[in-house]
Amino acid sequence: MFPRPLLRLFKPPRILNKHMATMQESPRLNVLHRPLQLHSTSPVTGYLRDGFCHASPSDLGNHSIAAVLTPQFLKFSAERGNDLTSIGLTGGCKWCLCVNRWKEAVDAYQRGEVGEETVPRVVVEATGRRALEGIVVEELRKWEV
Repeated sequence: MFPRPLLRLFKPPRILNKHMATMQESPRLNVLHRPLQLHSTSPVTGYLRDGFCHASPSDLGNHSIAAVLTPQFLKFSAERGNDLTSIGLTGGCKWCLCVNRWKEAVDAYQRGEVGEETVPRVVVEATGRRALEGIVVEELRKWEV
């Protein structure tokens, strides 16, 4: 038997947040229910700035859409109050977008308000499963890279 002080060394770490435990224990999945692929490390993207488009429970914007930005989308987003060029993003950059902003661009295209090039293309394998809270896979596939 180990002396009492040594037993404390083997104590499991205390989980401070139930959601943290879930995120650490379960694999990150994409919208195809497969392992989530890395989206970009240059620039480093993701709500947690780890290169992945997974949305933790604390990510109220749901940054799950793995997108390839276009100059037209950057202008569209800036006109709505989110100027991504202010952090150095340009057309061609890979970035994790909020589901609602991406859907807003799709809806504007469908209403004829903007051109097709305004809607960022999607890397489906790198799009986090939480995107399905606001969009169906078939919609994402229409805009797949």
